[in-house]
Amino acid sequence: MDLNILWFMLIAVLFVGFFFLEGFDYGVGILLPFMGKNDPERRVVINTIGPVWDGNEVWLITAGGAIFAAFPNWYATLFSGFYLALFFILVALIIRGVAFEFRSSDRSPRWRSTWDGGIFIGSLLNAILWGVAVTNLLRGVPINGEMQYVGTFFDLLSPYALIGGLTTLCLFTQHGALYLTLKTEGEMVQRAWGIAKTVSSLALVVLVVLAGMTYFQTDLYASFGATVGILVCAVAMVVTVVLTYQKKSGKAFIASGLTIASLVVSVFLGLFPRVMVSSLNPEWSLNIYNASSSPYTLKIMTIVALTMVPIVLAYQAWSYWVFRKRVTAKNVHY
Repeated sequence: MDLNILWFMLIAVLFVGFFFLEGFDYGVGILLPFMGKNDPERRVVINTIGPVWDGNEVWLITAGGAIFAAFPNWYATLFSGFYLALFFILVALIIRGVAFEFRSSDRSPRWRSTWDGGIFIGSLLNAILWGVAVTNLLRGVPINGEMQYVGTFFDLLSPYALIGGLTTLCLFTQHGALYLTLKTEGEMVQRAWGIAKTVSSLALVVLVVLAGMTYFQTDLYASFGATVGILVCAVAMVVTVVLTYQKKSGKAFIASGLTIASLVVSVFLGLFPRVMVSSLNPEWSLNIYNASSSPYTLKIMTIVALTMVPIVLAYQAWSYWVFRKRVTAKNVHY
């Protein structure tokens, strides 16, 4: 295995971690207006992710930094072609982050409901836009022989990409609802179960539609590994629905996470060795070699990653352990 393949794998792992962790994070934000019938309940919902939401976003920052350093041509083409979409993602992230911090600075109901809306909108937009972005990577975008994106923002809004956005929206909402069954008590748990049952059934239908469209819109199924990944994803989704209806919180949450993780892995296996597919000419696609940094740069990055990543993982695992208990109105911080 050379360092180009290694860094492609590491970036894939970072995105798996990001979608798994930020998936329930976004889901909780989307469910805030539906789970919280009053201010104390909404505060409980927010506090379930309060200690971890910013740490979850570190996975995205790290993935972006890894792409920039390991595959600069990928970074340049991606951020120029997806500029407006990524701008919307960034704005949504800012609104969401500011809302978390500002909500409790004033007890005015209008003030708090405004920032609650910011959490909802920021989470909703991100959940949709990430699905749109990922499906466009698979389907291909207009990239010329100079590795330049030559399309427009509207080229990214195909029916296939929109179904991709709906899929991630459903999966993240389901993931968030199941997370809330683990982190809340009493009536709120029952409310979370009701939402999880409805959304998981919808997620299964949308995922099947996406899998079918993927066969006609992409070459993902040409990869044996990606095909196996999609089968694992489908089985995990069915298991999630069954466990949700059986109200088995922990197992259902793990199955939901496996659904998301296997879907992301399938995308990367379907892309490999490409990182961006050109819809104009397959030979113009970016891959892990024509988009990469120098071997020396990859070597230095590998040394740094092997040193720092275990420390970061240990710290995040510790933070989840410390805040593992259920959140109730009695122990919530206003």
